[in-house]
Amino acid sequence: MLNYRQLHYFWVVARTGSIVRASEQLNLTAQTISGQISLLEETFCVKLFRRVGRHLELTEAGRQALPYAERMFQIGGELEAVLRTQPDEEQIPFRVGVADVVPKSIVYRLIAPTMELSEPLRISCREDKLERLLADLAIQRLDMVISDSPMPSHLDIKGYSQKLGECGISFFATEQLAARHGGDFPQCLHGAPLLIPGQESVLRSRLMRWFGDQGLLPRVVGEFDDSALMQAFGQSGSGIFIAPSVIADEIMTQYQVRLIGQTEAVTESFYVISVERKVKHPGIVAITEGARRELFTAPA
Repeated sequence: MLNYRQLHYFWVVARTGSIVRASEQLNLTAQTISGQISLLEETFCVKLFRRVGRHLELTEAGRQALPYAERMFQIGGELEAVLRTQPDEEQIPFRVGVADVVPKSIVYRLIAPTMELSEPLRISCREDKLERLLADLAIQRLDMVISDSPMPSHLDIKGYSQKLGECGISFFATEQLAARHGGDFPQCLHGAPLLIPGQESVLRSRLMRWFGDQGLLPRVVGEFDDSALMQAFGQSGSGIFIAPSVIADEIMTQYQVRLIGQTEAVTESFYVISVERKVKHPGIVAITEGARRELFTAPA
């Protein structure tokens, strides 16, 4: 049978990369931790670590075990937090998964209405690839997922998609880059350095198709799954970048960039995916109603 104390020692050593650092964190002797990990290895007849110089590296068995340990102790931490909550401070847990292609400013504005509810929520946000988030949604580790696409049809997961809204896209650049590639929009994009969403983004294919229809051939200098990272590169002057038009003012203020142009011919959509057809969670209700009332003024 799995010894969870031994597994915890393995997890801490794997995270810190050293038995010495793990012993400092756990307030135990290095000999105790080393001995317990050895017992765990003997139980399953595997080696979890190999020594490389003065450091420890995970073996293949260790690499396979680590994600399971991560999930177990993450859930354990959540359970501990729930049990420590005092009755007069009860909060409704609200576990939100966010697909990494969704802009962070959009995520904040979608979730913001939940902060004003009379029922106190304890919000937990996790960003990841959509399919991994949906797998956790299926086993009720998440209450909902925010995505730029509805539930993929090829996944054998029970889930329901609600479209929150859609909007056009805007193009931004630093003052210096805008001065070099100014002019009529969208022709000014031809040959200009461009930062675009990665392959997993629904927006990417729409954007490239629009370039073709316009006879434009920008010089793609970067592709990003993470929208915040793309915006950081854009702020540095690496290239022109895009963002949903509904947050254009926020982008210009936050990143100190200029608006190059906007188009409604390319739209980005946003969805909430949950396991309930008729949504009951107050957090999800607040998000869907807030999005349609305040964020996306055009009908979805």
